[in-house]
Amino acid sequence: MDTDAELSDSWWERVKYYAQLVVERVECGVNAVKELLSTLTKDERLGVILEFEDVDPQKFAQLVSDAPQWTEWMG
Repeated sequence: MDTDAELSDSWWERVKYYAQLVVERVECGVNAVKELLSTLTKDERLGVILEFEDVDPQKFAQLVSDAPQWTEWMG
């Protein structure tokens, strides 16, 4: 049994789930997105943002436009 692969799959599924939540929260405003991201680990935040950009480039562009300082949330 390859535990690393299982952990990786589990991590990626979690990231995809949170990315979908971010897509939905963009409509609620920057603070809603920031609040959600603050509950995640640094690795999860980075994965979520990468997935978010792939899943919905228009909403990602909206977030970047509404919150140019979004990269500061990643640290």
